[in-house]
Amino acid sequence: MESCCRACLPCCSCLWDRIWPGLRYPGPRDHVIANPAAHAAEIRTVSGDIRVPAPKKRPAQLYAALFDFEARSDDELTVKEGDKLSVIEKRGDYVLAKKLTGSLESGLVPANYVALLQDEFAKHKWYYGNINRGKAEKLLLASQNKDGAFLVRISESHSDEYTISARSEGKVFHFRVQRSSIGAYLISDKISFATLGELIAYYQKNSRSLGVLLEEPCAQQRELFDMEPWERPREEFRLQRKLGEGHFGEVWEAFWTTEKKKVAIKTLKQEDTKQDEFVKEVQALKSLHHPKLIQLLAMCSRGEPVYIVTELMTKGSLKSYLASPEGLALTSAHLIYMGSQVAEGMAYLEDRSIVHRDLAARNILVGDDLVCKVADFGLARIIRDSVYTASRNTKIPVRWTAPEAALHQRFSVKSDVWSFGVLLYEMMSRGKMPYEGKSNKEVMDLLTSGFRLPSPSRCPSNIYRIMIDCWAIEPSKRPSFHALHSQLDSIYAKIYFKTVEV
Repeated sequence: MESCCRACLPCCSCLWDRIWPGLRYPGPRDHVIANPAAHAAEIRTVSGDIRVPAPKKRPAQLYAALFDFEARSDDELTVKEGDKLSVIEKRGDYVLAKKLTGSLESGLVPANYVALLQDEFAKHKWYYGNINRGKAEKLLLASQNKDGAFLVRISESHSDEYTISARSEGKVFHFRVQRSSIGAYLISDKISFATLGELIAYYQKNSRSLGVLLEEPCAQQRELFDMEPWERPREEFRLQRKLGEGHFGEVWEAFWTTEKKKVAIKTLKQEDTKQDEFVKEVQALKSLHHPKLIQLLAMCSRGEPVYIVTELMTKGSLKSYLASPEGLALTSAHLIYMGSQVAEGMAYLEDRSIVHRDLAARNILVGDDLVCKVADFGLARIIRDSVYTASRNTKIPVRWTAPEAALHQRFSVKSDVWSFGVLLYEMMSRGKMPYEGKSNKEVMDLLTSGFRLPSPSRCPSNIYRIMIDCWAIEPSKRPSFHALHSQLDSIYAKIYFKTVEV
């Protein structure tokens, strides 16, 4: 009963300025290609021997009207405060917007009358994030639940869509929640909704439309998750190969004997951790689920050293990958694609006000097909302050740290944005050390005098402009990670579909 069709999206690959996250990608059907064979060859020119997928067809983001606005001409759109809108493009002081409910009309609205909304599903008891189909079925079929129990999870095949898993007649059925081209949520083409919450509420009241009851959220979210074995005996893990070393410890490839799978283990010295906060903080990090974040699996906090166990990424850190033969063969198109994934993962943390503090190529992990995931998010919060902010033998990553954070310990999402700009520099320079040859003090002196890293030799000008935006001295003037993700997605789509060699 899981729907498999996908909506076709309209063509729109224009790059908006940094405060307006835009429509994402043109669909391949929208581009007429006179010579398909020649086009395929051009795509290979862009991609090289390392294949990257076509840009995801991502729906428009959701906006809401802040105030009532009465149309004064046929070009304008009447909206009421709270109306859900899809913003199509910015036009001077106005935006071209389309209503997501009711008449579905479109027209111009003053730009300062609308605001971007972020989907915040975590507050709902039915939202389980990034669990797989098997885990959903195990939860729903547990004795604490009965027919009508349901949950919502991120789709395993499409990370920007969702799946409703519902128990009925002792079985579990799954329904794909798709996104339309204007950002609406739908299971059936007959009816769509501005938010996921509205869709769930509708099908709770109209069970015949779905074919199963949605009565109560899965009963044992807290109970089962709290009983899961999080603290594991270190004897279950066999360290096999050292993958790297960072500011806060070593990283090893290991084999988890009881689970019969390979994992990655970050080792920490107990003396460097805040023992009173360690378990609480790592438990909180375990609750974060996103396809572009490394998934935490377990920990060993008893004895030396502390183990933090995560999923294993086959290609290792982005820093080491950039220096490998495969990494050196990457074009700017590949790197932009990878940078976009990092921005997507950071946007998820941004929505939850989680500050990374150490965003750099060494803390991005690479898998097959150029998949990138953010690692070590929140780790700085469980490291003793004296280790992190020591003034003499400092471990603070000065070359990646915003001035207000390095000088005054004012870490924020915006200081992470600064670090993302330095990460882009690392990528576009193919792994060059930022401020090479300079001491930490010299770096701080340069930054406070207004100096910024120069553009790497093969860096596209629009990517360097993004770096400069990230390095605005005033944190509030730096773009959001949502905006950075949108910009990089749009640039990559233009490269891919126009087959521009960069």
